[in-house]
Amino acid sequence: MTNKNNHDSEIIDQFTKQAIPFTKVSGHLDSMELLIEFSKLSASDTVLDVACGPGMVTCEFANKCSHITGIDLTPAMIEQAKQRQQETALNNITWDIGNATPLPYDDNTFSLVITRYSFHHFIQPDSALDEMIRVCKPGGRVLVADVGINPNKSNAYDTLEIMRDPSHVHALSTTEFDQLFQTPKLEKCIKTAYGVDIELEAQLKASFPKDVDEQKLREMVTNDIGTNNLDINARRKGKSIIYTVPIVVYVGVKSV
Repeated sequence: MTNKNNHDSEIIDQFTKQAIPFTKVSGHLDSMELLIEFSKLSASDTVLDVACGPGMVTCEFANKCSHITGIDLTPAMIEQAKQRQQETALNNITWDIGNATPLPYDDNTFSLVITRYSFHHFIQPDSALDEMIRVCKPGGRVLVADVGINPNKSNAYDTLEIMRDPSHVHALSTTEFDQLFQTPKLEKCIKTAYGVDIELEAQLKASFPKDVDEQKLREMVTNDIGTNNLDINARRKGKSIIYTVPIVVYVGVKSV
């Protein structure tokens, strides 16, 4: 079992480095409207964005809700989020620095609790989901969007991602995600999916692997063209290599 304190330190180290480069990867702005629509976001919602990073999702949701709180473990990410808020002149956002397990909020606080691209960093994603449900009001919604890998290719994808980002723990397979959302604490669960197209060299510039591993990563993705053992559909587009990260989105209603 990974030590949580050590893992939290790894996350802070990685995402302090990634705080600015992360925002430059164009795929991270994809499918915002899908998330807003799928969450059934309304003007009256009070929202929590767990592991909010540089506030991309938080600020988009802020445009269409009453108030949103973004929480992240990495202070440098929250600084980027605050800068994004200033640039967009939004005044209905609160930023907190803190952990996802446990969340520092009372039971039944928010009408909508969301997280995007975070579950593969959690040592215990089931505990993270339990915390999201706990702070959600009965009848409120919980949304998780993250990498969802073919069960037969999950180990290969993890090998790639741990080398690229040592704070990666495990990308849940689609089967594991289905099982996670079978909890009796949620009802009316629905799911959808989309893909995030990423240019390989842009992703490497936004990542901080060991120097010796950068070429290995490049070769792993390049060699996957035509075989798709990593479940990312790597392909050439002109002089670039593009791959698509499969994302699953789940929404459930907290049981009353």
